[in-house]
Amino acid sequence: MTQSNRFLPYTRWPEALAEQYRAKGYWRGEPLTAMLDRQCEVAPDATAILCGERSFSYRELDAASSRLAVRLALHGLGVGDTALVQLPNVAEFYLVFFALLKAGIAPVNALFSHNRLELASYAEQIRPRLFIGSLAHPLFASGERHSDLLRGIGAELVLLDGESGELGLTHWLSDLAKTEGLAVPAYGPSPADEVAFFQLSGGSTGTPKLIPRTHDDYYYSVRRSNEICGLGPHTRYLCALPAPHNFPLSSPGALGVFEAGGAVVLAPDPGPMSCFPLVARHQVNLTSLVPPAVSLWLQAAESDLSVRSQLASLDLLQVGGAKLAEAVARKITPLLGCRLQQVFGMAEGLVNYTRLSDPDEKIIHTQGRPMSPDDEVRILDEAGNPVAPGQPGALHTRGPYTFRGYYQSQAHNARVFDADGFYCSGDLVVQDADGYLTVVGRLKDQINRGGEKIAAEEVENQLLHHPAITQAALVSMPDSAMGEKSCAFIVSTDPALKPLALRKFLRERGVADFKLPDRFETLDALPMTAVGKIDKQGLRAQIAEIIAAGQPLTTA
Repeated sequence: MTQSNRFLPYTRWPEALAEQYRAKGYWRGEPLTAMLDRQCEVAPDATAILCGERSFSYRELDAASSRLAVRLALHGLGVGDTALVQLPNVAEFYLVFFALLKAGIAPVNALFSHNRLELASYAEQIRPRLFIGSLAHPLFASGERHSDLLRGIGAELVLLDGESGELGLTHWLSDLAKTEGLAVPAYGPSPADEVAFFQLSGGSTGTPKLIPRTHDDYYYSVRRSNEICGLGPHTRYLCALPAPHNFPLSSPGALGVFEAGGAVVLAPDPGPMSCFPLVARHQVNLTSLVPPAVSLWLQAAESDLSVRSQLASLDLLQVGGAKLAEAVARKITPLLGCRLQQVFGMAEGLVNYTRLSDPDEKIIHTQGRPMSPDDEVRILDEAGNPVAPGQPGALHTRGPYTFRGYYQSQAHNARVFDADGFYCSGDLVVQDADGYLTVVGRLKDQINRGGEKIAAEEVENQLLHHPAITQAALVSMPDSAMGEKSCAFIVSTDPALKPLALRKFLRERGVADFKLPDRFETLDALPMTAVGKIDKQGLRAQIAEIIAAGQPLTTA
């Protein structure tokens, strides 16, 4: 097999657009590892990562990731291979990420909240030769290497963080003694216009879709985000959201910090109890949160004004992942003492920011405007025609960092891309005269539970595996803290079937906890539309009325 045909397949940009993006300097032909190379030349001893009591300089980050890359190359892994990675918010996430990039291995970085169902789906799509997980995850806590899950993933090499011995991740990151004298095969990143790694879609279908990101397009997104957000060596960024998420990875996120020569401080979770002491200890000046976490921070600051002193260094709070309520947005500066920046982006590409110099009207009321001059945006009605200015419509976009197709999903791509290569995100937006977008809803059958995207079809399919359930429909319901929660309407042959039993059933089938329905409602039959589809709009209206009437949530 030649090098050229080992590259992973993906939908490329038309050559005319690609040449345009290169000519304008968006795509520079550099791998993502170049940011690490530069920092090792400029300030190798500067702090790159702070994780608990551990600290890593850029030199140490580079050396550890290179050791792992060498070991993987000696194992025969390289360009054209894939990896499935699941690590919590620990320094090893970034060490592994750069190691895989250096070796030309394209990873899928699963969230730590993902369970058996998601991991099996990703493995089926990419057929990884390498799996890197953690004994901190309940799925692997036993240390059992012969589990059905690991067999199903099918990776020939499994490295577990927290495991001692030769197949422990720590050993592969640190020990090169046994490789001395061995001829290391040639290795290096994939070319800049090839797949670097896969991002996760929040998609509305039952199978999680994978988004191929090239070095060129993703690196441009990082650099441009840095320009807008003003990152530099002074930046101390708190990564409180799950590290693999697109938002804390590249908007500008940890990669933006590494490009700028700053330091990433890792938090185990976004709660104030975890984050406030870290902000104070490490003089954090930037972080990014989803709206439910913002609400928790505001509650903590409001209930105890003394905690404000812990946030004295915080200059900028980015909020994205879900719509931020105006009332909440107005509280941020008075209670937290920092500036607000709204971010509306997607793992598929397009990222919008309010600018640091924007007036309050824009920052409070909108989700920002596209970051690149070459981000093309169309707001269309159901017939595919442009809407009148100020009217809601479906968001369609293309540009130098917006992908051109999901990985090996030809049928789905035909539905979400038009003939001109514009991607329909499923968001309903309003665009003002200055180009700023306000999100007003979604076309997708998807629930945005505080920034965590739940595909209704996926949960419905799992519910229908229950022997007593004949019909199931998952819909969103309003929630003041999370924005949305989920309600499952079911038709059952067992009148004694309880929510507790159903949640246990879904867990046993490998459904992640955040996807478990917050409420169950049993009906004799699901309402149908005139064309014979389940009337989800009617169900959403029904549950909204029930909540408005003050009936308690069924969570047990």
